[in-house]
This record gives sequence, structure tokens and C-alpha cells, in this order.
Amino acid sequence: MNATDRKIFGTLFFSIFAAVTGVGIVVPLLPVYAHDLGASGIYIGLIFGAFSLSRTFFLPFFGRRSDKRGRKPFIVAGLFGYAVISMAFVLSTNVTTLIGIRFIQGIASAMIMPVVQAYVGDITPLGREGWIMGLFNMSMFIGLSAGPLIGGVIKDRFSLKGAFLCMGALSLMGFLLSLIYLPPTAEESVVKQKRPPASWKTILADRVITGLCVYRLSYTACIGIIWGFLPVFADTEFSVSASGTGILVMLGVLVSGIIQIPMGWLADRINRKFMIILGGVAVTLAVYTFSRAHGFQDLFWCSVGFGIGGGIAMPALTAAAVMQGGRIGAMGSAMALLTAAHSLGMLMGSVLAGAMMDLFALRQAFLLGAAFMAVGTVLFGICTISENLNQGKGPLPQPHIPEG
Repeated sequence: MNATDRKIFGTLFFSIFAAVTGVGIVVPLLPVYAHDLGASGIYIGLIFGAFSLSRTFFLPFFGRRSDKRGRKPFIVAGLFGYAVISMAFVLSTNVTTLIGIRFIQGIASAMIMPVVQAYVGDITPLGREGWIMGLFNMSMFIGLSAGPLIGGVIKDRFSLKGAFLCMGALSLMGFLLSLIYLPPTAEESVVKQKRPPASWKTILADRVITGLCVYRLSYTACIGIIWGFLPVFADTEFSVSASGTGILVMLGVLVSGIIQIPMGWLADRINRKFMIILGGVAVTLAVYTFSRAHGFQDLFWCSVGFGIGGGIAMPALTAAAVMQGGRIGAMGSAMALLTAAHSLGMLMGSVLAGAMMDLFALRQAFLLGAAFMAVGTVLFGICTISENLNQGKGPLPQPHIPEG
């Protein structure tokens, strides 16, 4: 990376770190808050699912627009929207309002994550996809791991509204960093190239992108189950405090964040497909063992195992996505599809787990997550069975554009 690209990377890293930390502060508190308001399991699932539903719907639009119009406008607008919408949680008084706020927040989120990842992909040198994406992923994982712990402490010592205000302030910080320090849109490589993005038909027919999306959907279905129902499980079954719940939710993301850099370095040197499958097996076993837990200590080690599995798989997965997005000439669209799979997985995991909680028992929700991950890992292996995820095939031929 040259000096300009390092500045862009640092700005995106710290902007996303601030915004994601703010989200992490509130996410583990929402299920307990909704439960205290009388929400059933399905309504808790809808609070998480509403965010994922709106984000999934708008992701392809914003991702493709960023391939045509540049990255900065969407990043800045999304972070500002996050800051404003976050403050609406303070005024929330019932479950229906929470669902509505989360739905609108999902639209703002659709402008941020895939576009930021595409921007990082734009400035990533060939052959260093694993290292750069692992380093960048660390900003999200560390932010999400610090957030739940901070949120639990704020709620225990102050109030839930204090946690919401903190989330809004951090999102505003990310907005200001991006507004001031990202270069003008006209200087972005994706704008200067004036290269038309690949068609949706080309993108959707790509087996590697299909396999990556299926895997990401399965993995985030497990995250949706853990974030949505581990707080309630720990509270109702074992009377774990808000701070203790924050630690449990934090652990999985923290462990993943810590090993992102070494796993990213490794993903540039060994078989990425092997790393992704190994991570899927580890996640499957960890989520299954949540259903067998008998106390805080068991939940602690399940969370650590979940973090290790995600930490092994995610740098290799995002590196493969950058490689393939660059090859087909639609980085923003490819990242949008990957993030859409993320959102759809959160939606499916949280809603179906809520139904499992209402119809059977809360422990059964974790068995559902393990099944999701096992199937997703197998399907990923099938989709990429003849593909090399460590070496691109070169960009697809571009149509001739006459001069003048």
C-alpha cells in the first residue's frame, strides 16, 4: 500500500471500529430489554430479524451503486444515519417501536459494511488479501467484543438509555472521521477507472461467490441465535448478570478478533478452502455444545470455541471474496451479496430460533444453529470443489468502450 491507501485504510479501520463498538454496546441488551417488556421468543427474533430484513433488501442496491458512483458518499451517509437512528432507541417504549427502529437502522447499515469492505478491497495489493482483510476484520471483531462488555457495565452502573446514548456518540465519531479524512469521491480508483461493473447474471452464476454466500449465511445464522438467545438463556437458566452476559457475548467476537491477523497471514500462504471448512467444523461443534451447557463456565468455553472457529474461517473467506470480486469487476456488488447473506442468516437464525424457543425449549435453538453450520460447510465444499481460492484467474474481459 502507498501512503494514500494507508491513510484510507486507517480511516476506514477506526471509523468502523467506533461504529461497530457502538452497535455492540446495545445488541446484547436488546433481548433482555424486550423480554422485560413482555416480548415472546418470536418477537425477540423479529427485533433482530427486522434489521436483517431491511438490510438484505437494500444491500444489492447500495453495493452496485457504489461500483458506479464511488464509496465515500454511501459510507458517510450510512454512518450519519446510524448516529441519528441510534438516538431513537432512547425514545422507544414498546416492542413494536423497537422493531421499527431496527428496520430503519438496517437501511443505514446497508450503506456501510459492504461499501467499506469493497473500498478496502479496492486498495488491497494482489496476494495480500488474507493479511489486509484479516487486519481490517479485526476492527469489527474487536469493536463487537468490546461493545457488549461496555454495554453491560453501563447498564449495571447507569441505565439502558445511557448505553443507547453511547452507541449514538460512537456512530457520530465514525461519521466525522470518514467525512474529514476519506479522499474526495473523484479520487477513488473505482471512479477513475470508469469501468462498468459486471452484470448480476455474471455475479450470481459464479460458483465461488455462491459457496461463500451460503457459508456466510450459515455462520451468521449461528451468530443470530447466540446474540438473540444466549442473553435470555444465561439470564433465565443460570441468573447471569448483565455484565456476565456481556462477557459471554464478547468472548466469541474477541477471540475471533485476536486471531484475525495471524489467520489472515496464514490465509495468504496455505489452502483457504481448508481453513474455511476447518472453521465451519469448529463452529458447528461449539454451537452444539451450547445446548449441553450446565452453567456459566460451560457457556464461557462454548463462546471461546465459537470464536476460534470464526477466527480461522473469516480471513480466508473475505480474502477469497476480494479476489473473486476483483476478478469479475464488481467488488461492491460481490461484497453486497456476501453481506446480504450475512443479514439473511441473522434473520433466519433469530426468527427460527425464536420459534424453536416458543414451540419446544430454548436449548433447542442451539441445535438448530449447529445444523445450519454443518449444512453450510458441506454446501460450500461442493460449490468450490474444483476452485482454487488462493489464486485469481485474472479479470474477465471488459467490453470495448469507444473513445469520444
